[in-house]
Amino acid sequence: MNLFHPKFDFWFPLCLIIIAFITLNPVFSSTQTGLWQVGIARVDITPADTLWMAGYAARNHPAEGTSHKLWAKAIAVQDSSGYTGLLITTDLLGFPKNLSDSIRDRLIQKYGLSRAQVILNSSHTHSGPVLRQGLYDIYPLTAAHIEKIENYSRQLSDKIVSLAGEAIKNKRPMRLFADNGLVRFQVNRRNNETSTLSTFSHLNGPNDYAVPVLKAVNPAGEPAAILFGYACHATTLDEYFWSGDYPGYAQLTLEQMYPGVCALFFQGCGADQNPIPRRSDNLARQYGLELAAAVDRVVRESASPPLAPELTTGYMEIDLTLATPPTLQELRDFAKQVKGYRLNWANNMIKKLQNGGTLPQSVPCPVQIWKLGDQVIITLGGEVVVDYAIRLKEIFGQNVFVMGYSNDVMAYIPTVRILREGGYEGATAQMVYGLPSSWQADIETRIIHAVLQLADKMGIRPHEENVLEE
Repeated sequence: MNLFHPKFDFWFPLCLIIIAFITLNPVFSSTQTGLWQVGIARVDITPADTLWMAGYAARNHPAEGTSHKLWAKAIAVQDSSGYTGLLITTDLLGFPKNLSDSIRDRLIQKYGLSRAQVILNSSHTHSGPVLRQGLYDIYPLTAAHIEKIENYSRQLSDKIVSLAGEAIKNKRPMRLFADNGLVRFQVNRRNNETSTLSTFSHLNGPNDYAVPVLKAVNPAGEPAAILFGYACHATTLDEYFWSGDYPGYAQLTLEQMYPGVCALFFQGCGADQNPIPRRSDNLARQYGLELAAAVDRVVRESASPPLAPELTTGYMEIDLTLATPPTLQELRDFAKQVKGYRLNWANNMIKKLQNGGTLPQSVPCPVQIWKLGDQVIITLGGEVVVDYAIRLKEIFGQNVFVMGYSNDVMAYIPTVRILREGGYEGATAQMVYGLPSSWQADIETRIIHAVLQLADKMGIRPHEENVLEE
């Protein structure tokens, strides 16, 4: 065929232009190197009704208003093979097992997402609502209060399931980048006295100042979502107004810095870490600004390569054994000496035993791993102390992301050291969660072994040989 025939004088140059355009401006697709399909969504979960607030046993009445809205946010990531992971972050104290299981069961039924493919994380704000069967022992709840909590929990479940569907529907081609920043307002509350902290020249105790950041960037090179975390209790505020505390302010700040971006916060292993000083809205704003500045620096400066669009997930639940519970007589003697939530706990234990019931001997704990390209994310259930993040980073490398407060917040998760030391995290916090006793001394070994076992199944190798030697 003679392409220079007069009938081709117009079409041939046009074809060359089209070919050149396609070559220089490739169409984005999930199979192209470095590209994921990423969907983002959010929903307002601020209670419309008057509810009790979760986190402080000293509160004596329900919430009075709203400082700023509470949010549930979702990011769905799909790799080049079509495999999807869904991470949901929330401005909540933590998901009790019954609610978490219900939500994840619905996600299996509606979207085909297994336990391994879903992470439910909470910021652990102490300015969010009480949830169904969560910390009921520490509040003087009436039947009317419980009915409101039940109604809110049902609505929350519906919203999160719909949120998941919206994030999945919104998937678009994007690149993912991961890196770590640094900020230093967390203080180990077990080793530093709050009232005299201003006189200290140094801080005591283990800490993890890392700020893990995962950013999703659209084809134009602009951030579309910023997922970030920190290991520190969200306890700056103790008022009666709904608030995301410092994580809420950090998210708001980043969304102001990057209009159109969805900022999502996840809580790390901050069970023994507090923002200190605290107890003012201005301090919550300050810590939010500090955290947002650390994230902003990573977003702007990080030169890490994009994560390959390969997602691997794993999930298991392990039984954590409880120590020998108190006898009925020991509970009766204890009840005569205490008041408040401790008395409520003792009376509930006594009632259960007198009615012929038994006290639990173990509690399931979820352990989960995601691997996005070469970025490893480890999630643990419960209020996990910082030692676990430190140990897991020693094993798998300093760049690993470690989340606590994921999928089920059933109790504090101390190490052997903290069990021996006692104190709130090591002993009495179990009462808050309605457990009859603290943990057996093998809790730390069980959890680390479970992570290693799951990682091995997923082909993730530790960075050191003798990972369990102390």
